[in-house]
This record gives sequence, C-alpha cells and structure tokens, in this order.
Amino acid sequence: MIKKYIVRLTAEERRTLQELVRKQQGSSLKVRRAQALLKADVDGPDWTDARIAEALDLRTRTIEKLRERFVTEGFDIAVYGKPRETPATAKRLSGKQEAKLIAMRLGPPPQGYANWTLRLLARKLVELEIVEGISHETVRSTLKKRDDESQDPILGDSSRSGRGIRRLHGSRAGNLRETVQFPPPGALHG
Repeated sequence: MIKKYIVRLTAEERRTLQELVRKQQGSSLKVRRAQALLKADVDGPDWTDARIAEALDLRTRTIEKLRERFVTEGFDIAVYGKPRETPATAKRLSGKQEAKLIAMRLGPPPQGYANWTLRLLARKLVELEIVEGISHETVRSTLKKRDDESQDPILGDSSRSGRGIRRLHGSRAGNLRETVQFPPPGALHG
C-alpha cells in the first residue's frame, strides 16, 4: 500500500522526539506519538503503519491519522495535540455573578446563622435571583478557585494542612484543626 502522508523529520524534530522518548516526558500518549513518528520517519526506520501499531499497541488507523496530522497540521500539533477551543464544561457563573458571590461571602451571614455555609450561599444566590439555580459544589469550586491558599473556615485553612508532619508510613497527616497539647510528665494518673 502506498502511503499518502510521508513523515520526513528534520534533525531537530528527531532530537526533540528522541529526548521525549528517552526522558518519558509528558503524558504516555505524547511519548507514544513521539515513538510512532520516529518509527514512521522516511529517513529513519520507515516502518509500516501496521508494524508501528503492533509494536506500540495502537490501532493502524491511529498511526494513519498521526501521519496525516503531521503532514497537514505540523510537528507541534502532531506531537502535543490541539489545544481545546472551548473548555470541557462551560463556566457556571459569569464574572459579575462570581463578584456578587464573593461579596456575599465576605459580608455578614443572614440573621439566625453564625457563619455562611456553601448550601446557604447557594440558596441565597437563587433567592436574590443572581442565578437561576446553582449547587453548593459550584459555590465551593468558585470560592476555592478564587484563592487556593484560603484562610476561609468553610473551605479549610490551608496554612494548617499538616505540611511537614508525616505519619509513620510517610503520608501527610492531613488537616490538623486543633493544636494537640500533651500534659506534663507525671500529670497523668495510672
């Protein structure tokens, strides 16, 4: 079968791909694309699509599409893929709605409540007709996104995340909410 799309790598492209494969840099998909392009190189091994697919545990059609993408769209897109034009999920809140949520969170809670909760914030946003509907989880992710190093009691205090404190098997101790104080020696009664 005559190949419609011929992969001819430059010396620089070949070095880049070899480095990617050698260091196992990036995702496994990216490494496999690099391996496939190296094997498909006309000035290199020049393997058939079927042989490449078998060696890398890919489908032949995947190799054909990779060759096509390399020739039609270029080296970077063939190796690294296309960036998304639109996010996987649309934003739930506009910038204006986010600002109102943050302002509400920073203000005093409604009468009868000591603090804002995520569910209370979500209910209040709907009540004030800022949004048509919203889940407490969307409120949480919006507030978390706002400040990952938050000191917010609702979202957790990241300054006390247990960094540096390890359990016996090496995992982090997690969030420590209270300071543990041990009684002085001899104060315990046996």
